Amino acid sequence: MSLILPFIMCGGSGTRMWPVSRESLPKQFIPLLDERSTFQTTLAMLARPKIFAAPTVITNRDYRFLVGDQMQVAGVAGDIVLEPSRRDSGPAVAVAAELAFRRAPDSVVAMLAADHAIADREGFVALCAQAAQAAAEGYIVTLGVTPDHPATGYGYIRPGEAATKVADVRKVMAFAEKPDAATAARYMAEGYLWNSGNFFFRADVMRAQIEAFEPEMALAAREAVESARADLDFLVLDAESFERAPRKSIDYAVMERTDRAAVIPCDVGWSDVGSWASVRELSPQDSNGNVVRGEGLVLDASNVYLRADEGVAAVVGVSDVVVVTTGDAVLVAAADRSDQVKELVAQLKAQGRREPLEHRRVYRPWGYYQSIDAGVRHQVKRISVKPGAALSLQKHHHRAEHWVVVHGTAVVTRDSEKVLVHENESIYLPIGCVHRLENPGKIDLELIEVQTGSYLGEDDIVRLEDVYNRA
Repeated sequence: MSLILPFIMCGGSGTRMWPVSRESLPKQFIPLLDERSTFQTTLAMLARPKIFAAPTVITNRDYRFLVGDQMQVAGVAGDIVLEPSRRDSGPAVAVAAELAFRRAPDSVVAMLAADHAIADREGFVALCAQAAQAAAEGYIVTLGVTPDHPATGYGYIRPGEAATKVADVRKVMAFAEKPDAATAARYMAEGYLWNSGNFFFRADVMRAQIEAFEPEMALAAREAVESARADLDFLVLDAESFERAPRKSIDYAVMERTDRAAVIPCDVGWSDVGSWASVRELSPQDSNGNVVRGEGLVLDASNVYLRADEGVAAVVGVSDVVVVTTGDAVLVAAADRSDQVKELVAQLKAQGRREPLEHRRVYRPWGYYQSIDAGVRHQVKRISVKPGAALSLQKHHHRAEHWVVVHGTAVVTRDSEKVLVHENESIYLPIGCVHRLENPGKIDLELIEVQTGSYLGEDDIVRLEDVYNRA
């Protein structure tokens, strides 16, 4: 059989993992369980050239450079496809089927999520190969996780009789929505499986099924691919075409309606890492069930998840709580209600707060900037620029900037001149001047930026030239 074509869906916003996960840096890019993000762990798991072809990542424009950076760090080469807007998993699968069909109609696709965790990765890879065999026969195969508790946060699958001669592949008799506690217990007793959201299919089969059940979605995906354009290292789907696709999950669009659905029961330590409580369950614990990450202390406490990303956090005399602190936000939640963080984030967004959207440290393709202090007419930032990287050629209508280099060497364009600025040196950029910051060295460039003026928002940037095509 040919190599499996893996497609990784990497567009979620991860609101239930706030305040660490935010819209500009969601959970799939954050080290939640170890020193790698779940996206990087997924990439590493797929790095088996005898089983998988190079991956294709489907994400949105906002995450394109995060995806590229993490693939580079992981040492994995692949394609990156950009969705112009979020349309749920159905259109993403339709695009994957279309792209794979254009390679070869009988290509077998693995559709995987970037934000899931797998404990038994070798076992998971073996299951992928098994699912691919059944997919090659024309089935649309999902992996059904054997429940270890009556979870109410997952959809369920009722498996039926054997679907094929491939071992353990069974027909899907029904998909069930997320149940209440009593129904979940009954499902577990009756042998239902959790719906993991991983799918395996032949490109021509999925393409035909979407055409049959969701012709508008199929047409939108086909035209979005046909009119796609290259932008740097990315393939950008045509916005007008793609946005005609109905916003619908692949479960509703196809899986609950097709007669080709099959499932393989599995027990590989799968989790969708959907709440802070699940992060605690997946992390090494002390003798009292506590997990401490960062500068944290617990005293006379049990079953506590404590994460302190900046500064010291301490917990005394409590049980079954989640405490997460960042530089600008603190979350304290009962462990059994940590999935309600999503509702909390919705309230913060409704108030127009910045904290659900971005961290004090904001990543850019050239490095990052981090807010240090802000007032009515001033703002102080720390800026870090990667070796060889450059910011856009730009100007501001409402603010002046003072740059002090604290590490490395900067080349600064200021109107018609270029100035070399070394450590412990500074440069002033008056309102309206055309300027650019570059790092010509082999080490990170770090500087302190002091902005002064009547308006200090990020939208007071007029980009004139940009190597990242943001002008």
